[in-house]
Amino acid sequence: MGIYNKIMHYFWMAMAILITVFVTIMGLKEGFDRWYQFYLFAVIALLMYLLRRWMMKRMMRHIAFLEQQKKDQGQA
Repeated sequence: MGIYNKIMHYFWMAMAILITVFVTIMGLKEGFDRWYQFYLFAVIALLMYLLRRWMMKRMMRHIAFLEQQKKDQGQA
């Protein structure tokens, strides 16, 4: 699962950047009054990136806690 999580982590970061660049370019070409609302998709992609990052750190801390707990039970 680690490889999948890393791929999706970078996917959401790349999508946030690509959407921002694309919407900015199209806004410069056709006017931001028509394209500004599409920045919402970039914000959603950025939030997905941050959520995935937070959950990965949380899961790693939980795995470390379980390993420590297992080690403590083996010593007792």
